[in-house]
Amino acid sequence: MRIQAIDPGRHEDLIAGLHDAYVAANSHDPGPLLSLPVFRRDVCTDLPGQLTEAWAVVEDGKVAGGYGLALPRLDNTHMGWLFPLVVRPERRSRGLGTALFEHALDRLRGHGRRLLLTETPGTGVGARFARARGMTVSLAEARRTLDLRTADWGALERMLPQADGYSLERWIGPAGPELVPDLALLMNGMNDAPRDADLENAVFSVERLRDREERITPNGVTCYTTIARRDSDGAPAGYTRVYLEADRSDGWGNQADTMVLREHRGHRLGLLLKLSNLLWLREHEPHLERIITWNATSNAHMLAINEAMGFEFLDEWIEWRLAL
Repeated sequence: MRIQAIDPGRHEDLIAGLHDAYVAANSHDPGPLLSLPVFRRDVCTDLPGQLTEAWAVVEDGKVAGGYGLALPRLDNTHMGWLFPLVVRPERRSRGLGTALFEHALDRLRGHGRRLLLTETPGTGVGARFARARGMTVSLAEARRTLDLRTADWGALERMLPQADGYSLERWIGPAGPELVPDLALLMNGMNDAPRDADLENAVFSVERLRDREERITPNGVTCYTTIARRDSDGAPAGYTRVYLEADRSDGWGNQADTMVLREHRGHRLGLLLKLSNLLWLREHEPHLERIITWNATSNAHMLAINEAMGFEFLDEWIEWRLAL
């Protein structure tokens, strides 16, 4: 068995093959799967703040399995994120998954990392695989979906709260250069979100956020973003964003981060941001069918907002950890 590195500059066939294996291995997932452009970006492409490796096993001219490894290099340089680790269903039960996992651990050690994080559905082959290899639960997360075809839009409009002293600003697609500093400030507020106890704060510099924004459109994605500002001084107070495929091919929207900076909490800005962004999204994307969101099961405040909006439980996922 030969586990070979994928060079994103030369191995487009291996990237496509690994993506195909990922789709095959997750064929029963009721949520959206990563498109090939997004998979290429997330699994196979280096970022200023992240070194990325992808590896594959080819059998009979076809990628039978492989994995991606993300290695932060600006903060949390002691850990690595494993996603995905996949074996095509017809190639399972022959030790390929175990070989790929051990290979990934060797790569982590070679980079001087001492913590592995990954995630799987709460039940099924992935969870059994993680437990069998000594991994323990770091974080429990719930996926919820909102069916836009059956949502009570009148009720959602009536739920819009008032937030005296604050105004909303919104845009479609990447943030313009004038917005990046404020967006960086807001993203640093995400360090309040539940996370593994051994992770340090992520530092979102202007340069890091600018690069992230510039990568959105080339990877076949667009987004709808709303931020809240305090009227008295224009200070950014909160943020929410929904991503969707630029070609609108799968009917899904992905609710990404929603946060309110600590000093601005208590004004119901979280609910205002999410509802306003959703209602605006519906105006521009009436064909969109569903929104999916992830939340730590310990994040009671955001779970309450989602449930009030009509999001329904889909399934539970587990973030797993392994100390090396």
